Amino acid sequence: MRLARIVTELTAPAVLVSLLTVVIGWHSAQGRLSGVGWGLVAVVFASLLPMAYIVGGVRRGRLTDHHVRVREQRRIPLLFGLGSVAAGLALLAVLGAPRPVLALVAAGLVGLVVAVTVSQWWKMSIHSAVAVGTLAVLLVTFGVWVLVATPLLGLVGWSRVRLGDHTPAQVLAGGVLGGLVAAVVFTVLR
Repeated sequence: MRLARIVTELTAPAVLVSLLTVVIGWHSAQGRLSGVGWGLVAVVFASLLPMAYIVGGVRRGRLTDHHVRVREQRRIPLLFGLGSVAAGLALLAVLGAPRPVLALVAAGLVGLVVAVTVSQWWKMSIHSAVAVGTLAVLLVTFGVWVLVATPLLGLVGWSRVRLGDHTPAQVLAGGVLGGLVAAVVFTVLR
């Protein structure tokens, strides 16, 4: 159970989104520090503000935990995240962020729309959606060698099921939808 908890925390959506956004920012500026700056601006809106909202909800007792395990509690935090990501995307576009950073944030926005929609009826795994989406974006950006990380997707899914947070079907659905959204939106817009 301890390993499952560690895997879940290390592969939490906010963690993966933050790391991926900085990597894509760096890569989009051909390794220059300015790209990391663009990535960090995106991280504020795509990860930090939504996570701060969730942590605040936990502290006030409105949310059970930082993973928002109770499906009925997910709608408002997801909508807040949607608004934050949309505001970040608008700001990044106005400021002239590199196209791959904009494409990544747009993919996150579409992914959140899917998550908000599905979460009304079913508790799809957002961990799996973001993990597979992350791999899809890395694959499009860096090529097939990143497929060596594919077994990590199984580890993420195992941790979510082992902790009793999702069924195998919820993990699979999250992964399929997350990977599809990320691959299509990022590829088309980058």
